[in-house]
Amino acid sequence: MKIGLPKEIKDNEYRVGLTPAGVNALVNAGHTVFVQHTAGEGSGIPDEEYVKAGGQILDTADDVWQAGDMIVKVKEPIAPEYPRMRENQLLFTYLHLAPELELTKQMLERSVTGVAYETITDKQGRLPLLTPMSEVAGRMSVQVGANCLEKINGGRGVLLGGVPGVPAANVVIIGGGIVGTEAAKMAVGLGAKVTIIDKNLDRLRELDDIFLSKVQTLASSHFAISEAISHADLVIGAVLIPGAAAPKLVTREMLKLIPSGSVLVDVAVDQGGCFETTHATTHSNPTFYEEGVLHYCVANMPGAVPRTSTFALTNATLPYALALANKGFEQAIKDDAGLAEGVNTYAGKLTYAAVAESQNLEYTPLSSLIDLKATAA
Repeated sequence: MKIGLPKEIKDNEYRVGLTPAGVNALVNAGHTVFVQHTAGEGSGIPDEEYVKAGGQILDTADDVWQAGDMIVKVKEPIAPEYPRMRENQLLFTYLHLAPELELTKQMLERSVTGVAYETITDKQGRLPLLTPMSEVAGRMSVQVGANCLEKINGGRGVLLGGVPGVPAANVVIIGGGIVGTEAAKMAVGLGAKVTIIDKNLDRLRELDDIFLSKVQTLASSHFAISEAISHADLVIGAVLIPGAAAPKLVTREMLKLIPSGSVLVDVAVDQGGCFETTHATTHSNPTFYEEGVLHYCVANMPGAVPRTSTFALTNATLPYALALANKGFEQAIKDDAGLAEGVNTYAGKLTYAAVAESQNLEYTPLSSLIDLKATAA
């Protein structure tokens, strides 16, 4: 298979879809990998390393998209990339289609096969390709939140860990999954007072054990969230419904309860955000105020630490990229039901129910388009 690795063009996005090790694995499996000139530069990977790995360097994005039967990216295509997508091309990347109606329409009109990292599942029902970036974003959320709390950056001038004689900051984390857990690790490590809110009582019990009672856990409800954020210095939104738009758990009215100058970090912004006042921002203009509260809603947070993120992402995505390249799309999804869960668009149809529901578009089960019964080896 011919595989294209284009350079990311989203604002301040420095990650790249594959490391040289990933390229080398694909080349050794008999595939051709076309890498756009300087695609890895932002992650500290020069063209020469891709060449040593067996990749072929092409000058422009148009060249790479035209050459690749499968395009491996990090972020969803943005407007300048829409015309580069073509019929039956396999796009393997984070898609986050639920809040991106225009991208969905473009992929359907162009009959692009879209396999989304964020909806692929493993045998335990987990999201293995979302995990590494969730780990990065969760840890970053506290790092950027602490920075935003500094008065010079627009916050209320609070140090997360406090000092002897002065209370530590109150950090409220809404969602106890991977993002929330990683955020809690960082916040606890910095000495903050941490509250984690989740609707799953079993998960709250696990978190209580993980943190040896160093965090407070709360069962999620409108009242519990309102009470917790009313004295929060930093609120981190870490809620995920796979493939679907995030629920709005903090309303504009609730913001009026939060101390002026406190900070909200919405890690769920890729799926529309879990704060009513969220709108996606960029690394070049990351924050805004609503009701006196500073919001940080960057849609590609891990792009700020591209070297860590690129290597972590390739570790997770490479086995699936190899399966798609070695077996071909149809056989790969027949052999792996979890990989089939990643198919959001196929043959001009929207094949992921949660996206269809979020966008009020027609849903077509993938099984009605392809016989997904695994064939005997």
